Amino acid sequence: MESDAEGPLEPQSLEVQHRKARAPKRSGRSRPFRAWLGRTALGLGAKLDYPTLYRLGGAAGRALYRCGSGERRATGTNLEACLPEWTAEQRDQLARESLIETGRTFAEFGALWCWPGPRVLSLVVETRGLELFERALAERRGVILLTPHLGAWELAGLYFSSLAPLTAMYKRPPVVEIESFYNAARGRLGAKLAPNDAGGVTMVMRALRNREVIGILPDQDPGRGSGVFAPWFGVPANTTTLVAKLAAKSGAPVLLVWCERLPQARGFRVHVRAPERTIGLEDAVQGTLALNLELEALIRSAPTQYLWSYKRFRNRPEGLGNPYREGVNAQTVGDRRTR
Repeated sequence: MESDAEGPLEPQSLEVQHRKARAPKRSGRSRPFRAWLGRTALGLGAKLDYPTLYRLGGAAGRALYRCGSGERRATGTNLEACLPEWTAEQRDQLARESLIETGRTFAEFGALWCWPGPRVLSLVVETRGLELFERALAERRGVILLTPHLGAWELAGLYFSSLAPLTAMYKRPPVVEIESFYNAARGRLGAKLAPNDAGGVTMVMRALRNREVIGILPDQDPGRGSGVFAPWFGVPANTTTLVAKLAAKSGAPVLLVWCERLPQARGFRVHVRAPERTIGLEDAVQGTLALNLELEALIRSAPTQYLWSYKRFRNRPEGLGNPYREGVNAQTVGDRRTR
């Protein structure tokens, strides 16, 4: 049984901690009014031009920082745990900048999900490393694209689905009535959407066998009963082993991709990077270790654009509680971190 005891974030070595299997639950609920409200807000956002969304999102992010929101508290918890080598002032500055970018991320959703495809793609003004993707496609072994919550991850899915047949895995939303809207928006440039369940795994395996592209958000907590606890910035985090298993089984090349938001609403720069470590190892645990180290390096290259408010450590190893609960202090791993 997983403990509900409260506890701070603890240091750990590179050894991965396994968890007992437990069947994941379908968490969605029927909330038609909330779904209508969400669709309406997205539709209103889609009526604005991108510079206006950029400014409004920035203002919203500043408000999140100033008002002591839940997003600010979660961001502070994560930064204290993941970046103990930074001073408190540096972490606070990063929290502010990150929340501003988070505000812009969510302000953009209406445009990214509702604008016509060509208008969305026109936001991409530069690419770096796209030749790596083209070479990987030419190998005809399929391609595994990993897109963490960095920059505009929704734009990344749309952009690459416009270049090649793509099957993207997604986590079902908590409101069941909005799922079809999300899927239609994400798939309107050709992507197929695969839920993060057994059926979705079958879909992405079939896509790789057909030498197509798959996309995965690899920094999501896969939920209780799934994944292993692997170091994430030195802190044990529930991490999916699916990426390592798919890469090992298929032999498909793995690439890290993200869309960088440029200043002054100039648009986005698409980045494609080949990992320095081998993720597709026969030992999926070791492959998962490599995965998290690659993602950490990518996030460190542009820390202000990472979604630090995501509650990455909500599911903890046995005996450790949820650090985001009110009254629980997050203890940094400090000098005792083992890298």
